[in-house]
Amino acid sequence: MKPGFAQSSMLMRRRISLGFVLVMGLLSLGFALSLLSYSRHNDDSEGAEQAQAVIDRTNTLQLLVQEIETGTRGYILTGENRYLNPRTVSLPQIPGHLDSIYRMAFSHGPGIRFLVGQLRQQIVAKLVVSDKQLKLTHAGQMANRDTLRAYLNIGRERMKAVRQTIATIQTAETERLHRQMAQAERSYRNTQLIIFGLSTLTFFTIIALYRMLRDELHRRQRNEDQLREYEVRLREQIRQLETSNEELERFAYVASHDLQEPLRKIRSFATLITARHGNTLEKESDLYVQKISSSADRMSKLIKDLLDFSRISNHREEPVLVSLDEVVRYVLDDQELRIKGLGAQIEVGRLPTVQAIPGQMDHLFANLISNALKFVRPGVVPRLHIDATLANVGQYPNLADNRTYHEIRVEDNGIGFDEKYLDHIFKVFQRLHGKSAFEGTGIGLAICKRIVMAHEGHITAHSQPGAGTTFILILPERQSRQDYDRSNPIKAHSYSAG
Repeated sequence: MKPGFAQSSMLMRRRISLGFVLVMGLLSLGFALSLLSYSRHNDDSEGAEQAQAVIDRTNTLQLLVQEIETGTRGYILTGENRYLNPRTVSLPQIPGHLDSIYRMAFSHGPGIRFLVGQLRQQIVAKLVVSDKQLKLTHAGQMANRDTLRAYLNIGRERMKAVRQTIATIQTAETERLHRQMAQAERSYRNTQLIIFGLSTLTFFTIIALYRMLRDELHRRQRNEDQLREYEVRLREQIRQLETSNEELERFAYVASHDLQEPLRKIRSFATLITARHGNTLEKESDLYVQKISSSADRMSKLIKDLLDFSRISNHREEPVLVSLDEVVRYVLDDQELRIKGLGAQIEVGRLPTVQAIPGQMDHLFANLISNALKFVRPGVVPRLHIDATLANVGQYPNLADNRTYHEIRVEDNGIGFDEKYLDHIFKVFQRLHGKSAFEGTGIGLAICKRIVMAHEGHITAHSQPGAGTTFILILPERQSRQDYDRSNPIKAHSYSAG
């Protein structure tokens, strides 16, 4: 997989997410603007309808007043009561129409409200004149031509004033009607434009999203094909690795059996030579035989340590709960004669119980304790202190934050070493001292590191020349992996003092 794939995929996901947010935003904006434009269109349409209603009501009101004027005039001139029927029907309707016109025109501004109020006064004045005309007619005073002419002129003037006021109101409302209708038309047209524009933008955005999704799907398909190809390669490499491991196991078998056999014969023949001809051998020849025997012993030990080193990673048991107290106690019992011979002082604090492979824990502490008893300072009583505390995970960045770890410290007062060699001491065959100074194969600490790493832990050390060494082991309380191969575990209590 290409190094930039994860970043490219994340960038594509962000673009797609942003596109969807943009589409939703456009749809929401379109909905809001359409709703606002529709609301304005609705208000303008209602305003136009209201203006038309005022015009219609004023026309009706004018007809009612005209009916009263016509009926009153006919009754005055003829004296017949039938002319009063329209007046009787129209008169009760006038107050309702006036109130309705006032309510509808109230929101149209103070000018219209003033005109409606003026119209109300003019109609009242007209009705007062009409009532007076009827009273004078009943009293017979309208027989006088001058009086009749005068009141008829007053009636016409009052009616004219009503018509003029109604005409003024209707003119204003007609203008308002046209204005509201124009605004409603604009609102409707704006709504259509907004919907069309946002729909077009949303359409192109969706097309862009579709293309991005299609490209992302194609990219993922290519990546899946690559992953399947890598999986096939990985399986082939695993098969090759398994074959190689089988060959290594066969080599280990040969090393543990066939190579040990000639070494045993070399040691046996060296012993026979010393036993049979020890008295007749020259001093130099006896030294050669001793070196042969010593080299055979070292070779045998080296083969055994290499086998143990390879088995740690190639063969795994299922981890169980292991008491480190019992492990250390067993190792110290096994080293009892050596401890007494050195007069070493041993202090062991309370150690935890962890999930681990028992044989490997034995191997780990056997190597560390053996090193402490091996690298001692001449004339100084060896001291060894082992204790444990909960580890501060923050000090070790390679450890998981959500797990519990124990810190086990193995401290001695031996010869120590310069910490610039810290990385070297955990490597195979890395020795800081000559073979003649201290025994060992140079594999022991490498085995320790491999065991700790196999248990998902950490190992380090602090030391100064002549001031002793403190090995620090960080072991998890529980293992995260459970599927260990139990086909060929390390033999329990098979120690190496390398």
